[in-house]
Amino acid sequence: MGILSGVSDFFGLDIGSSAIRVVQLKGGGAVKSLVTYGATPVDTKTALSEAPADMAQLAAILKDSFAKHRITTANVAVGLPSEKVFSTTVDIDKLSPSEMEKSISYQADSILPTPLNESKIDWAVLGESPKSKDKSEVLISSVTNTFIEKRLDMLEGIGLNVIAFEPESLALARSIIAPDATAPVMVIDIGARSTDIIVVMAGAPRLTRAITTGSDAIVKAAVQNLNIDQKQAEQFVYKFGLVKDKLEGQVYNAITPTVDILASEIDKSIKFFEARYTGQKIQSIIVTGGASVLPEFPLYLANKFGLNVEIGNAWRNVAYESSRQNELIAVSNHFGVAVGLAGRKE
Repeated sequence: MGILSGVSDFFGLDIGSSAIRVVQLKGGGAVKSLVTYGATPVDTKTALSEAPADMAQLAAILKDSFAKHRITTANVAVGLPSEKVFSTTVDIDKLSPSEMEKSISYQADSILPTPLNESKIDWAVLGESPKSKDKSEVLISSVTNTFIEKRLDMLEGIGLNVIAFEPESLALARSIIAPDATAPVMVIDIGARSTDIIVVMAGAPRLTRAITTGSDAIVKAAVQNLNIDQKQAEQFVYKFGLVKDKLEGQVYNAITPTVDILASEIDKSIKFFEARYTGQKIQSIIVTGGASVLPEFPLYLANKFGLNVEIGNAWRNVAYESSRQNELIAVSNHFGVAVGLAGRKE
């Protein structure tokens, strides 16, 4: 899942469950300049399916998207959706890189949800284990061979050169968090079907989780509890959100139980992280993704956890013309992964 050295001209491709997003940047250093970006709607079945007909349809949509958004390179870094990736941190005896690789392979069957011979594995030593001075803390990610191979065949079939596959959580952390941040930060990325919870400390993800509650579940709660149709529910949810004194609190009361499912998972993640890393406290929460723009959602979390909560800016490490500020900020909550992929170091 690594990157080929020496490839400096590439774009980021995020195949999400409701849209395909592309971002192309240029330049080196911490801040790169925006070349082009764009989004193309796609239905969930087409986006995530491994069936040949769906993949052929996805390939056609991708080609149209690249032409429409004027992508100028065939080199691409591709996001791996959280539901397809398994990531965890483990403590392994301090060893040389070759010995570490053997040790991970030996232990893989007890660590990974899929057999080693059916999986592609990537790993990185994060530093000394917080639990033992004799061990290293290692971040391990795995994805099934079949998913990677089918994606690769499809992308190469439309003329792309895939230089990297990267878990979305890593790409998101790169775009949303300041490069020099050392204190623990939690990123909550609320997609349509699921929510990613990532805790990053000193530039590396220490905890990554995918929760099966996303913005679709929040809208569905409004449909059921207010007895209204999908379109009206979406309008109500994104207009009134968690504001208690609008519509006599009906929307607030309808969606709060679903939001609280998410909040309880956030709480578990905070407790898990702080129990593992004794003496470390999560300093702030950054929310991004579709539901991050629900009115008063950041305030709701801030009150619940007593933490500073802000809405993420995917373009924080990107240079662009000041006249585009409003346009880019308006779509920022959907572009974290694509910007992070495009901002990989060569």
